[in-house]
Amino acid sequence: MAAIGAYLDLISIHISTLNSQTNRLESQAIYGEEDETTISETRLKFEFPLIAGEHFVGMITLYGDQPLSKQARQGLQSIATAIATGIDRVRAREDLHHRREGLLFRLANQIRESLDIDTILTTAVNEIQSLLQVDQCHFLWYVQTADGQPLFMVAHEARSLALSTYLQTYPPDQIGEFAAQIHHQEPVQIDNIETAGELDPNTRDLLRNVGICATLILPMKTRSGQQGAIICHRYSQGQSWGTSEVELLRGVIDQVAIAIDQAELYAQTRAAALAAQTQAAQLSQTLQELRQKETQLIQSEKMSSLGQMVAGVAHEINNPVNFIHGNLKPIRDYSQGLLDVLALYQERYPDPGEVILDKVEEVDLEFVREDFPKVLSSMEIGTNRIRQIVVSLRNFSRLDEAEMKPVDIHEGIDSTLLILQNRLKPRRGEEAGIEIVKHYGQLPKVECYAGQLNQVFMNILNNAIDSMDGQEQPGVITITTELLDVTSSEKTEPIPHVLVRIRDNGPGMTETVRSKLFDPFFTTKPVGKGTGLGLSISYKIVVEKHGGQLSCISELGKGAEFHVQIPLYPGHQSLEPG
Repeated sequence: MAAIGAYLDLISIHISTLNSQTNRLESQAIYGEEDETTISETRLKFEFPLIAGEHFVGMITLYGDQPLSKQARQGLQSIATAIATGIDRVRAREDLHHRREGLLFRLANQIRESLDIDTILTTAVNEIQSLLQVDQCHFLWYVQTADGQPLFMVAHEARSLALSTYLQTYPPDQIGEFAAQIHHQEPVQIDNIETAGELDPNTRDLLRNVGICATLILPMKTRSGQQGAIICHRYSQGQSWGTSEVELLRGVIDQVAIAIDQAELYAQTRAAALAAQTQAAQLSQTLQELRQKETQLIQSEKMSSLGQMVAGVAHEINNPVNFIHGNLKPIRDYSQGLLDVLALYQERYPDPGEVILDKVEEVDLEFVREDFPKVLSSMEIGTNRIRQIVVSLRNFSRLDEAEMKPVDIHEGIDSTLLILQNRLKPRRGEEAGIEIVKHYGQLPKVECYAGQLNQVFMNILNNAIDSMDGQEQPGVITITTELLDVTSSEKTEPIPHVLVRIRDNGPGMTETVRSKLFDPFFTTKPVGKGTGLGLSISYKIVVEKHGGQLSCISELGKGAEFHVQIPLYPGHQSLEPG
């Protein structure tokens, strides 16, 4: 630039190149005054585009006081063309370098992420063909038959659409002297088969017959002794294989060899671990069976203890309550008789003595006469309430119903709600408790294990109450029952089922939690708050004991809804509603 500037007496020369990403010219070199804005407008400006082939790569801008001669313009245009060609070559080398690094990086990533050799080799031949712009790229294995004869198997290829496939196995005589060179790990680099003096006539004829003009072969050998090679072919014209192409293929060969070694190591590790995995699976199955038996034992003991306790409490309460309730009517009659006698005395003896008047005033006789029947009515209401609770406790325990019997499902739900009444009431500092909304359908009696089914309702309702603990909005539990006709592919007539839906407006749950909801010992509650057995036991009761279905529908922030579906009669297995 300095020589051009001095020779043409120029004030400034600026060379800019085109940024293909921003589509803007960026300054690369300056001679003379640097800032174009400071150059006087009286100066002359000359621009020569930098064009390599058909591509615009930049611009040369010159500033001077004198016009350029035709000879100078022609010379500058030639210089611009030379500069453009140089820039284009540099960019091509940089692009090839980046693509080479990208290919090796992708192969390395695939080796780290996958041990599928077929995927890695397919990627390798496709990337090499695209990067080097060759007509065909192969990967072949060198193998030996059972009798020790060598074979060359082309396992992966990338080719132009006009070319035929070479995916097959070849004996040595079909690939000429290349067979020995691949076997002895000797690289082959032929720029033009017609001028390659080191190529023997038979191999030259083989290549000429299929139209190959240039070829590049780099053999590969793994630590375990496996041999192969990557082969690149040019058909239409010769190819001057540069150092960069050879280095690229060497890098790919190294990565492929590493991948094969790792795959073999992985296969050996898997084979060594297979026996341990089988044993671990057996142990896991045994552990699962033990956990199931433990769950069943806990459920049996829990139900037995709970039923005995509830039945015992109901029995102990029932006797004194019946005694009190049974005596309320005679007490009402006695009190009414005494009040009638007192009224007669007041009528016949309107002027009692001072002692009696003082006593009447002391006991407030008129208030007693009015309030005493109300007290007896309150006692009767209270004893009736206690008797209802006793009946509910008996219905819940159902100790006398070890076999399936027709029962009223609504009665079992109501009994469970009565037992949970204390948890549904508002606690200190809360404005409202948990509202129960019932949408009961017209249901016949259902043949089931009533006590166990009540335990299912207890577990689901308890979980719903726990989920709404501490939330700002008022808690609502909606219970819906309905009769379904479920179709079966085995039977022409639909099978009647009872569906109980229990929905809460709690926080809901994630899909991960929902998918593990019925697993034994799975719980989201803090340590000491839950055993993780309630819903697992409920699932077994509904599915295994009653041949039904227990499922949950929930989304985070949208509450949860449990579906308890059982057949109306035993022996009918639950299916999807029709």
